[in-house]
Amino acid sequence: MSDYKTEIDALSSLRAANGETWGIDPEYAARMRLQNRFKTGLDIARYTAKIMRQDMAEYDADSAQYTQSLGCWHGFIGQQKLIAIKKHFGNTNKRYLYLSGWMIAALRSEFGPLPDQSMHEKTSVPSLIEELYTFLRQADARELGGLFRQLDDAREAGDAAKEAEVQGQIDNFQTHVVPIIADIDAGFGNEEATYLLAKKMIEAGACAIQIENQVSDEKQCGHQDGKVTVPHSDFLAKIRAVRYAFLELGVEDGVIVARTDSLGAGLTKQIAVTNEPGDLGDQYNAFLDGDYVESAADIDNGDVVVKANGKLLKPKRLASGLFQFKQGSGEDRVVLDCITSLQNGADLLWIETEKPHVGQIAGMVNRIREAVPNAKLVYNNSPSFNWTLNFRQQVFDAWTEEGKDVSAYDRANLMSVEYDETELSAEADRRIQSFQRDAAREAGIFHHLITLPTYHTAALSTDNLAKEYFGEAGMLGYVAGVQRKEIRQGIACVKHQNMAGSDMGDDHKEYFSGDAALKASGKDNTMNQFG
Repeated sequence: MSDYKTEIDALSSLRAANGETWGIDPEYAARMRLQNRFKTGLDIARYTAKIMRQDMAEYDADSAQYTQSLGCWHGFIGQQKLIAIKKHFGNTNKRYLYLSGWMIAALRSEFGPLPDQSMHEKTSVPSLIEELYTFLRQADARELGGLFRQLDDAREAGDAAKEAEVQGQIDNFQTHVVPIIADIDAGFGNEEATYLLAKKMIEAGACAIQIENQVSDEKQCGHQDGKVTVPHSDFLAKIRAVRYAFLELGVEDGVIVARTDSLGAGLTKQIAVTNEPGDLGDQYNAFLDGDYVESAADIDNGDVVVKANGKLLKPKRLASGLFQFKQGSGEDRVVLDCITSLQNGADLLWIETEKPHVGQIAGMVNRIREAVPNAKLVYNNSPSFNWTLNFRQQVFDAWTEEGKDVSAYDRANLMSVEYDETELSAEADRRIQSFQRDAAREAGIFHHLITLPTYHTAALSTDNLAKEYFGEAGMLGYVAGVQRKEIRQGIACVKHQNMAGSDMGDDHKEYFSGDAALKASGKDNTMNQFG
């Protein structure tokens, strides 16, 4: 971003070149330019892709440099996260947003709430990306607008030192625009459908697209049963489709996250095409559960037979027509999936697991890194896990193995409130707190995300407000539980008119109409009560 004075000088020259017939103030125009740094979604995708690539390189050099994000289902939610991050940490470094297909299905579909099965409108995915970036760009404009008003106040007061300080903040302003890792599910169709949707997502601003190896029309939530995977050739075609979309649109640093659901997926819809023993199709088929046959007498009407491991195999087929994998083959399939994806165009991995366990993830990643040494993961710190129970049980098991007395605890009932103040609970919480650091160091996790955080925070805060407001507290339920906390904690949204753009509108009215501008921010604006 060019500095403030350079923009003013450039616009002054432009006005002069037009005979100064334009009735504009170059400084006002410079302000509007700086408040709208990103003109298109492709500008955003190119900018954020470079950020993400740099972060990946820094993680390769030092695993403590992992990145994080929280899932979003509305532009306002994403905006408030970044405003909060800048407020509490001073910058947005290594902090992204995640766009969850689950939340779009549950909260953004015209059909109403849906399960995570790719039944929602696929156009809602790029629409939400565009909405998120609209709100983030508005956050830039709002914060810069406040700095411009401070600059004007310093000039009016003749405070040169303050003026220089504020201009420095303007010149060194850090945008709220950060990378979004966007969920394309299983591609919403064949590879051409994947390509078309990926283009829309990239045009809206996505620099990173996450795609999973489930069957598109059988897609399930990663933490539900009944998941069905596709042969590698099908998945790689979709990875290539996404890469072509990035390249066509000039986003050469675009990031592809290849997700495998094989750990929890016991089914496949089709037998892989194979041309010779040991090729990728043959390796996929080798995981099929079934019986080897010796003659045609072993084959019933409608049975399918495939040559695998040099023998004739009759895979087990369910009434649904789906084929079943061997029990206990999940981790081996995950490793093959991940190596194959990284060797064929993917940049990052996503392994969907049934629990948050550093040792389990590390075991798979170490095997993957034998083939691809710099393999890195995006990991879902999912609300679908009972984190408290999982980590209490992990501590219980570790203590048992160490020979420590655990007779005071019932492993099956460790979620009970009676254990909340125990030594075991404290150790479990310590491990939860360090989980992201530990997993980044030991299990190759570059990016940690929570898919559905605001789905749950919205429900929790609404429950608390409804209980108080409709109960005996009445209006005090809102004032004490919401507004007073906003004021005490410096939450910008307490001035909701300002957050919605009222002051920016006043600035523009002044630019356009001068002294004739009818502003909303006069003495009768009740937002003035908040100082």
